[in-house]
Amino acid sequence: MLVAPNRDRNAERREATRREILAAAWAVARERGLAQLTLREVALRVGMRAPSLYTHFASKNAIYDAMFADAWTEYLGVARSEDVARESSARSALKVYAGSFFEFAVADLARHQLMNQRTIPGFVPSPEAYGPAVEVLDLFRARIAGFGITSAEDVDLCTALIGGLVDAQLANDPGGNRWGRLVDRAIDMFADNLGLPPDHSDPRPH
Repeated sequence: MLVAPNRDRNAERREATRREILAAAWAVARERGLAQLTLREVALRVGMRAPSLYTHFASKNAIYDAMFADAWTEYLGVARSEDVARESSARSALKVYAGSFFEFAVADLARHQLMNQRTIPGFVPSPEAYGPAVEVLDLFRARIAGFGITSAEDVDLCTALIGGLVDAQLANDPGGNRWGRLVDRAIDMFADNLGLPPDHSDPRPH
């Protein structure tokens, strides 16, 4: 007879509480701004006193650290789900990556600021929290290497190009698509610079 493994109900409750605290922290960040996050407000939203949060997080920066890991883990799931195997050219694959990241980033200002900007003075993600971000970049590098793009400088340029469009969109047209419409064009410019062959599925001349 199979015996069900013992459940650690205390650990389950602790994890559930941590998730509730993180959800409250994200809500505060989205409503008031990432830098305006306070332990008092987070505790209030989960029905705790602020000192009780230290049972689950050692400091406010520890909450930011968990949020950072949470955000990049979410995007890692998105990146892994991208079906780039069906893309016939480097251009089209790069457009999939760029469009995916752009849409994810502009959908949530607070999340983007924590993931990609130095918004919080003194906060540096821990190696553990930074792990999913490294996985995302490694996945991107591995996939575009299949199309012959292996230079670290080329990868840096591509990520900077996409990041710049994200920042311009959020700063100047939040909720719109002024810079979103330029993502494919920017990727074509990047591809032209690398001398990549044209994407024959795109009717525009290159």
